[in-house]
Amino acid sequence: MSTPSTVDRAFETALYDTAADALDTAASLLAADPAADAELARRGEEFVATAWRRGWQPADLVRIVRRELDDVHVRLVAVLIRAQAPDDRARGPRWAAQLDDLPDAEATVPPRADRFSHATAVLELYRLLLRLPGLEPLEAGAAGEAPRRGRENRPESRALARIRALLAKAEATGYPEEAEALSAKAQELMARHSVDEALLAAQAQGSATSPDTPGACRIGVEPPYEQAKAVLLDAVADANHCRAVWNETFGFSTVVGFEADLEAVELLHTSLLVQAEAAMTKAEAGQRAGGRKRTKTFRQSFLAAYAHRAGTRLRAAAEAATEAAATGAADANLLPVLASREVAVTDRVERMFPQTTTTRLRGAADAAGWTEGTRAADAARVGHHRPLKRG
Repeated sequence: MSTPSTVDRAFETALYDTAADALDTAASLLAADPAADAELARRGEEFVATAWRRGWQPADLVRIVRRELDDVHVRLVAVLIRAQAPDDRARGPRWAAQLDDLPDAEATVPPRADRFSHATAVLELYRLLLRLPGLEPLEAGAAGEAPRRGRENRPESRALARIRALLAKAEATGYPEEAEALSAKAQELMARHSVDEALLAAQAQGSATSPDTPGACRIGVEPPYEQAKAVLLDAVADANHCRAVWNETFGFSTVVGFEADLEAVELLHTSLLVQAEAAMTKAEAGQRAGGRKRTKTFRQSFLAAYAHRAGTRLRAAAEAATEAAATGAADANLLPVLASREVAVTDRVERMFPQTTTTRLRGAADAAGWTEGTRAADAARVGHHRPLKRG
């Protein structure tokens, strides 16, 4: 019996047969034929390459495997992604960063115990990879689009370094008011950085129309309380001239915007999550000390209020910084540049997601949680947050 035949028979049984014992039968075939291991791994790399063609990225695969399967499968998919990478084409710095962030398989998961268990786990992983649907392509030049100016060969700007430092201080402080002030200052710098990048892009072409085009990235929105976290990401994106579309099924939001703005959203969203969770833990401890036990509803409401309030504050900081830049700008083309970029982002979102639905936040009815979340973000009055877009 040839090794390819063993793998083909196992796949036919496990991946396409719905019988209850199909997986065990296929795993037994593979376990009994050590010579099939190399072919089995090669087929896995093909599944990974197919996922890339369907619009998936390394972080997306790790996220969906972690959501649907177990740690051993996360290790296996990380191994496959690393093995396939040398045969892949260059895909830019964001992709490379995802490869660098892959889980350390040997450090996080014990080695496999026996051939049958290993074969079973591999086939379970391949079943999942085989059934992955297509996602909206994010890469430059996809779907016939013009290439965009990315982060290749660009060192981190001084503005981004200052923003990182401010957010690090915000995360480290034990005083919510100080954290809020530092985050607002970071947002002001982000807005100025965005204006500078827009003008540089326009000047590079010598007109008010930027040669750059909007890009996109996916940011994981992990349970629990993922809806409230998606609202927070939506607020951060909106304040930074981006648009976010939430995919609840696969646990991420797609953020569309220009590169400098995408960088700002990634930085600020990560920092605000850290700050929100720290503030929530502190507020929850106070509630428990008072004899209150409804933890889940408290947390959901806390995060919802925090997201809304933070969004209000971020938008105000961004608008003030942009207005100041426009007032003092020597370049009369600033407002047309910003307007054209806004149109470009909206157009890209509509082309990527021609059909979206909106949803209202669920489970944010806990008054104490809402009050504490509001207090943790800032002291302004609460309004209604715009609905989430869902792809």
